[in-house]
Amino acid sequence: MRILSRTLFLFLGLCLTSLSPARAAAGDCGDAAALVQQAYPKARKSADGTSFTLEPHISIASTLPESDAPFGLVCKIWPAHDDLLLVAVPLIDAANGDHLHVGDIELLVVDRKSLRVRQRLLQPGLMTDDAIVIDKVEFDTGHYALAPGVTAFGLRIEMAHHSLTAPFTETDLRLFALVRGELHVVLDGLVVAGSGGDSDGSCAESFHSSQVSLAMSPASHQGYHDITAVERSTTDNPSPDQNGECQSHPSKPVKRTYRVRYDGSRYAVPVALKVMGL
Repeated sequence: MRILSRTLFLFLGLCLTSLSPARAAAGDCGDAAALVQQAYPKARKSADGTSFTLEPHISIASTLPESDAPFGLVCKIWPAHDDLLLVAVPLIDAANGDHLHVGDIELLVVDRKSLRVRQRLLQPGLMTDDAIVIDKVEFDTGHYALAPGVTAFGLRIEMAHHSLTAPFTETDLRLFALVRGELHVVLDGLVVAGSGGDSDGSCAESFHSSQVSLAMSPASHQGYHDITAVERSTTDNPSPDQNGECQSHPSKPVKRTYRVRYDGSRYAVPVALKVMGL
Protein backbone atom coordinates (compact mmCIF):
# COMPACT_ATOMS: atom_id res chain seq x y z
CA MET A 1 0.00 0.00 0.00
CA ARG A 2 1.12 3.57 -0.45
CA ILE A 3 0.89 6.70 1.68
CA LEU A 4 0.29 8.99 -1.29
CA SER A 5 -2.92 7.61 -2.73
CA ARG A 6 -5.08 8.52 -5.66
CA THR A 7 -8.66 9.40 -6.52
CA LEU A 8 -9.37 8.26 -10.02
CA PHE A 9 -12.34 8.82 -12.30
CA LEU A 10 -12.02 6.41 -15.17
CA PHE A 11 -12.62 7.61 -18.70
CA LEU A 12 -11.90 4.94 -21.28
CA GLY A 13 -12.50 5.00 -25.01
CA LEU A 14 -10.83 5.30 -28.37
CA CYS A 15 -9.54 8.74 -29.34
CA LEU A 16 -10.21 10.15 -25.84
CA THR A 17 -13.90 9.19 -25.85
CA SER A 18 -15.16 9.39 -22.26
CA LEU A 19 -16.91 6.36 -20.77
CA SER A 20 -18.38 5.70 -17.34
CA PRO A 21 -17.63 2.27 -15.85
CA ALA A 22 -20.69 0.20 -14.96
CA ARG A 23 -20.58 -1.37 -11.52
CA ALA A 24 -21.60 -4.76 -10.20
CA ALA A 25 -25.04 -5.36 -8.76
CA ALA A 26 -25.76 -8.11 -6.21
CA GLY A 27 -29.06 -8.87 -7.94
CA ASP A 28 -27.27 -10.14 -11.05
CA CYS A 29 -26.37 -13.33 -9.16
CA GLY A 30 -29.96 -14.59 -9.35
CA ASP A 31 -29.94 -18.00 -7.66
CA ALA A 32 -26.53 -17.66 -6.01
CA ALA A 33 -26.75 -21.08 -4.38
CA ALA A 34 -27.32 -22.73 -7.76
CA LEU A 35 -24.31 -20.88 -9.16
CA VAL A 36 -22.09 -22.18 -6.35
CA GLN A 37 -23.38 -25.74 -6.64
CA GLN A 38 -22.79 -25.74 -10.40
CA ALA A 39 -19.26 -24.32 -10.11
CA TYR A 40 -18.25 -26.31 -7.01
CA PRO A 41 -20.06 -29.69 -7.03
CA LYS A 42 -18.27 -30.85 -3.87
CA ALA A 43 -19.24 -27.78 -1.82
CA ARG A 44 -21.32 -28.52 1.29
CA LYS A 45 -24.24 -26.21 1.97
CA SER A 46 -24.70 -24.80 5.48
CA ALA A 47 -27.80 -25.61 7.49
CA ASP A 48 -29.23 -22.12 7.02
CA GLY A 49 -28.43 -22.16 3.30
CA THR A 50 -26.42 -18.93 3.34
CA SER A 51 -22.93 -20.36 2.78
CA PHE A 52 -20.93 -23.33 1.54
CA THR A 53 -17.80 -25.09 2.74
CA LEU A 54 -15.03 -26.49 0.57
CA GLU A 55 -12.49 -28.93 1.95
CA PRO A 56 -10.77 -28.49 4.27
CA HIS A 57 -11.98 -25.15 5.68
CA ILE A 58 -12.63 -22.73 2.82
CA SER A 59 -15.96 -20.92 3.00
CA ILE A 60 -18.11 -19.39 0.25
CA ALA A 61 -20.91 -17.03 1.19
CA SER A 62 -23.65 -17.39 -1.41
CA THR A 63 -25.02 -13.87 -0.99
CA LEU A 64 -23.56 -10.48 -0.25
CA PRO A 65 -23.71 -9.92 3.54
CA GLU A 66 -25.10 -6.69 4.93
CA SER A 67 -22.25 -6.20 7.38
CA ASP A 68 -18.82 -7.78 7.74
CA ALA A 69 -16.99 -10.70 6.13
CA PRO A 70 -17.23 -13.31 4.85
CA PHE A 71 -17.74 -11.62 1.51
CA GLY A 72 -20.27 -13.21 -0.79
CA LEU A 73 -20.56 -13.75 -4.51
CA VAL A 74 -20.37 -10.70 -6.75
CA CYS A 75 -22.09 -10.99 -10.13
CA LYS A 76 -22.50 -8.75 -13.17
CA ILE A 77 -23.97 -9.38 -16.60
CA TRP A 78 -21.24 -8.58 -19.12
CA PRO A 79 -22.70 -5.98 -21.51
CA ALA A 80 -20.10 -6.76 -24.18
CA HIS A 81 -21.31 -10.40 -24.15
CA ASP A 82 -24.78 -10.25 -22.64
CA ASP A 83 -25.23 -14.03 -22.77
CA LEU A 84 -22.48 -14.29 -20.14
CA LEU A 85 -22.44 -13.63 -16.40
CA LEU A 86 -19.29 -12.54 -14.59
CA VAL A 87 -18.94 -14.04 -11.11
CA ALA A 88 -16.30 -13.30 -8.47
CA VAL A 89 -16.14 -15.97 -5.76
CA PRO A 90 -14.24 -14.99 -2.59
CA LEU A 91 -12.74 -18.16 -1.13
CA ILE A 92 -12.21 -17.34 2.54
CA ASP A 93 -9.96 -19.41 4.80
CA ALA A 94 -11.72 -19.88 8.15
CA ALA A 95 -8.34 -20.43 9.86
CA ASN A 96 -7.27 -16.85 9.24
CA GLY A 97 -4.57 -16.38 11.87
CA ASP A 98 -3.76 -12.73 12.57
CA HIS A 99 -5.43 -11.44 9.39
CA LEU A 100 -8.98 -10.16 9.24
CA HIS A 101 -9.45 -12.06 6.00
CA VAL A 102 -7.30 -14.67 4.28
CA GLY A 103 -8.23 -16.06 0.93
CA ASP A 104 -8.35 -15.99 -2.84
CA ILE A 105 -10.80 -14.87 -5.51
CA GLU A 106 -11.87 -17.15 -8.32
CA LEU A 107 -13.33 -15.46 -11.40
CA LEU A 108 -15.96 -17.34 -13.37
CA VAL A 109 -17.43 -16.62 -16.80
CA VAL A 110 -20.81 -18.34 -16.74
CA ASP A 111 -23.42 -19.05 -19.38
CA ARG A 112 -26.50 -17.17 -18.17
CA LYS A 113 -29.02 -19.75 -19.36
CA SER A 114 -27.41 -23.00 -18.27
CA LEU A 115 -25.16 -21.63 -15.47
CA ARG A 116 -22.37 -23.70 -17.00
CA VAL A 117 -18.92 -22.33 -16.20
CA ARG A 118 -17.16 -21.53 -19.47
CA GLN A 119 -13.93 -20.10 -18.06
CA ARG A 120 -12.43 -19.75 -14.60
CA LEU A 121 -9.29 -18.10 -13.24
CA LEU A 122 -8.00 -18.24 -9.67
CA GLN A 123 -6.40 -15.07 -8.26
CA PRO A 124 -4.42 -16.15 -5.18
CA GLY A 125 -4.29 -13.91 -2.13
CA LEU A 126 -6.65 -11.18 -3.31
CA MET A 127 -8.89 -11.62 -0.25
CA THR A 128 -6.05 -11.33 2.27
CA ASP A 129 -5.81 -8.18 4.38
CA ASP A 130 -4.66 -6.94 7.79
CA ALA A 131 -4.71 -3.41 9.27
CA ILE A 132 -5.70 -2.13 5.84
CA VAL A 133 -8.95 -4.03 5.33
CA ILE A 134 -10.89 -5.03 2.25
CA ASP A 135 -14.10 -2.99 2.14
CA LYS A 136 -15.62 -4.00 -1.18
CA VAL A 137 -15.20 -6.17 -4.27
CA GLU A 138 -17.02 -5.22 -7.48
CA PHE A 139 -16.94 -5.64 -11.24
CA ASP A 140 -16.27 -2.80 -13.67
CA THR A 141 -17.81 -3.53 -17.06
CA GLY A 142 -16.90 -0.33 -18.82
CA HIS A 143 -16.25 -0.83 -22.54
CA TYR A 144 -12.56 -1.76 -22.47
CA ALA A 145 -12.03 -2.28 -26.21
CA LEU A 146 -8.36 -3.30 -26.17
CA ALA A 147 -8.08 -4.74 -29.67
CA PRO A 148 -10.35 -5.97 -32.48
CA GLY A 149 -12.42 -8.75 -30.94
CA VAL A 150 -10.88 -8.30 -27.46
CA THR A 151 -12.95 -6.55 -24.79
CA ALA A 152 -11.86 -6.68 -21.17
CA PHE A 153 -13.73 -6.38 -17.90
CA GLY A 154 -12.40 -5.06 -14.63
CA LEU A 155 -12.38 -6.16 -11.01
CA ARG A 156 -12.06 -3.46 -8.37
CA ILE A 157 -11.02 -4.11 -4.78
CA GLU A 158 -11.46 -1.28 -2.27
CA MET A 159 -9.10 -1.15 0.71
CA ALA A 160 -9.24 1.15 3.72
CA HIS A 161 -7.46 1.99 6.95
CA HIS A 162 -10.15 3.43 9.21
CA SER A 163 -8.03 5.73 11.36
CA LEU A 164 -8.68 9.22 12.72
CA THR A 165 -5.01 10.15 12.53
CA ALA A 166 -3.96 8.37 9.33
CA PRO A 167 -7.03 7.68 7.17
CA PHE A 168 -6.39 5.78 3.97
CA THR A 169 -8.46 4.35 1.13
CA GLU A 170 -7.39 2.75 -2.11
CA THR A 171 -9.16 0.97 -4.96
CA ASP A 172 -7.14 -1.35 -7.19
CA LEU A 173 -8.16 -2.29 -10.73
CA ARG A 174 -7.36 -5.47 -12.61
CA LEU A 175 -8.46 -6.13 -16.19
CA PHE A 176 -9.28 -9.56 -17.60
CA ALA A 177 -10.00 -10.61 -21.17
CA LEU A 178 -10.99 -13.73 -23.06
CA VAL A 179 -8.12 -14.59 -25.40
CA ARG A 180 -8.42 -17.69 -27.59
CA GLY A 181 -11.14 -19.04 -25.31
CA GLU A 182 -9.21 -18.62 -22.06
CA LEU A 183 -9.43 -15.97 -19.34
CA HIS A 184 -6.25 -13.95 -18.84
CA VAL A 185 -5.07 -11.04 -16.70
CA VAL A 186 -4.21 -8.19 -19.07
CA LEU A 187 -3.66 -5.44 -16.49
CA ASP A 188 -2.67 -6.27 -12.93
CA GLY A 189 -2.84 -3.87 -10.02
CA LEU A 190 -3.46 -0.30 -11.20
CA VAL A 191 -4.48 2.06 -8.38
CA VAL A 192 -7.69 3.72 -9.56
CA ALA A 193 -9.02 5.50 -6.49
CA GLY A 194 -7.82 6.61 -3.10
CA SER A 195 -7.41 9.20 -0.41
CA GLY A 196 -5.04 9.59 2.50
CA GLY A 197 -3.35 11.92 4.92
CA ASP A 198 -2.10 12.62 8.40
CA SER A 199 -3.88 14.44 11.19
CA ASP A 200 -3.30 15.11 14.88
CA GLY A 201 -6.97 15.88 15.43
CA SER A 202 -6.46 19.65 15.28
CA CYS A 203 -5.56 21.73 12.24
CA ALA A 204 -2.08 20.30 11.82
CA GLU A 205 -3.08 18.12 8.93
CA SER A 206 -1.87 17.10 5.49
CA PHE A 207 -3.88 15.33 2.82
CA HIS A 208 -3.05 13.98 -0.63
CA SER A 209 -5.23 12.98 -3.56
CA SER A 210 -4.98 12.61 -7.29
CA GLN A 211 -7.20 12.04 -10.26
CA VAL A 212 -6.23 9.95 -13.27
CA SER A 213 -8.04 9.80 -16.58
CA LEU A 214 -7.50 6.81 -18.86
CA ALA A 215 -8.11 6.77 -22.61
CA MET A 216 -7.41 4.24 -25.31
CA SER A 217 -4.86 5.61 -27.75
CA PRO A 218 -4.95 5.02 -31.53
CA ALA A 219 -1.35 3.84 -31.18
CA SER A 220 -0.82 0.16 -30.41
CA HIS A 221 1.84 -2.35 -29.41
CA GLN A 222 1.68 -6.12 -29.85
CA GLY A 223 -1.79 -5.66 -31.37
CA TYR A 224 -3.33 -3.91 -28.33
CA HIS A 225 -4.12 -0.21 -28.05
CA ASP A 226 -1.91 1.84 -25.74
CA ILE A 227 -3.61 3.41 -22.75
CA THR A 228 -2.90 7.06 -21.96
CA ALA A 229 -3.04 7.79 -18.24
CA VAL A 230 -3.14 11.42 -17.11
CA GLU A 231 -2.65 11.97 -13.39
CA ARG A 232 -3.61 15.22 -11.68
CA SER A 233 -2.49 15.26 -8.06
CA THR A 234 -3.18 17.79 -5.32
CA THR A 235 -2.26 18.31 -1.69
CA ASP A 236 -4.10 20.14 1.06
CA ASN A 237 -2.42 21.60 4.14
CA PRO A 238 -5.14 23.27 6.24
CA SER A 239 -4.26 26.06 8.66
CA PRO A 240 -6.17 28.19 11.20
CA ASP A 241 -7.57 31.54 10.04
CA GLN A 242 -7.69 34.73 12.13
CA ASN A 243 -10.64 33.36 14.08
CA GLY A 244 -8.93 30.07 14.76
CA GLU A 245 -11.12 28.19 12.28
CA CYS A 246 -9.39 25.48 10.24
CA GLN A 247 -9.38 26.44 6.57
CA SER A 248 -8.50 24.28 3.60
CA HIS A 249 -5.59 25.32 1.36
CA PRO A 250 -5.49 22.98 -1.64
CA SER A 251 -2.55 23.22 -4.00
CA LYS A 252 -2.80 23.66 -7.74
CA PRO A 253 -3.05 20.29 -9.49
CA VAL A 254 0.18 18.77 -10.78
CA LYS A 255 -0.28 16.94 -14.07
CA ARG A 256 1.65 13.85 -15.12
CA THR A 257 1.07 11.81 -18.26
CA TYR A 258 1.92 8.12 -18.69
CA ARG A 259 1.71 5.78 -21.66
CA VAL A 260 0.66 2.25 -20.67
CA ARG A 261 1.69 -0.29 -23.30
CA TYR A 262 0.93 -3.93 -23.86
CA ASP A 263 4.12 -6.00 -23.74
CA GLY A 264 2.78 -9.16 -25.35
CA SER A 265 1.27 -10.67 -22.21
CA ARG A 266 -0.17 -7.74 -20.24
CA TYR A 267 -0.11 -3.97 -19.82
CA ALA A 268 2.97 -2.70 -18.00
CA VAL A 269 1.65 -0.49 -15.17
CA PRO A 270 3.72 2.64 -14.46
CA VAL A 271 5.49 2.41 -11.10
CA ALA A 272 3.76 5.58 -9.87
CA LEU A 273 0.33 4.00 -10.42
CA LYS A 274 1.16 0.46 -9.41
CA VAL A 275 -0.25 -1.41 -6.45
CA MET A 276 2.47 -1.79 -3.84
CA GLY A 277 3.88 -5.31 -3.55
CA LEU A 278 3.43 -6.16 -7.25
